[in-house]
Amino acid sequence: MSHRIILYGIVEQINTDTRVAALINLKTFVLSKSETGELLDRLHFAWPQDAVPKVKSIKVYEVEEGKRLLVADETIAVQLRESIVPFLGGRSEVLDRFPSVTIDMGAVRFVCNGAKVMRPGISSFGSFRKGDIVVVKDQTHGKALAVGIALEDSDAAEATTKGYVIENLHYISDKMWEAYKNI
Repeated sequence: MSHRIILYGIVEQINTDTRVAALINLKTFVLSKSETGELLDRLHFAWPQDAVPKVKSIKVYEVEEGKRLLVADETIAVQLRESIVPFLGGRSEVLDRFPSVTIDMGAVRFVCNGAKVMRPGISSFGSFRKGDIVVVKDQTHGKALAVGIALEDSDAAEATTKGYVIENLHYISDKMWEAYKNI
């Protein structure tokens, strides 16, 4: 029995070392002034105006192809292909500027595993339009659990009883979350 405990500890240490080693090999670079300007222009279009940081440079950590962490001063964002959403571990003031939905506690484990947010799990709605970035919060603590893209307007979603409402792009404990811990 004690051998199993030691063995599990060794396996866990190997898994942790492998994960950290993989993250150490992150491609890291700083965007040029023109690339930074282009990215900020995209954010002005997709994010609320008061949520876009005024920065001179943005450091990029490429976690894997098409998935990047963007760090600019105290603002952190996640880029997944063409979408750029706020990082959940970043400043709460940034997340608070986005529309949100509150989900019941039964939906939390599904959302925190990357599932789309479905209408039956939503207990309250903020106001948003199809294609907007929406923060998903838990009902008990009001903590941000995920960030996604609205698949329909909040008014239309609130009037229905079933179906997908938000495409989950970034959630607590996903690869981006874990990569940030090791930067």
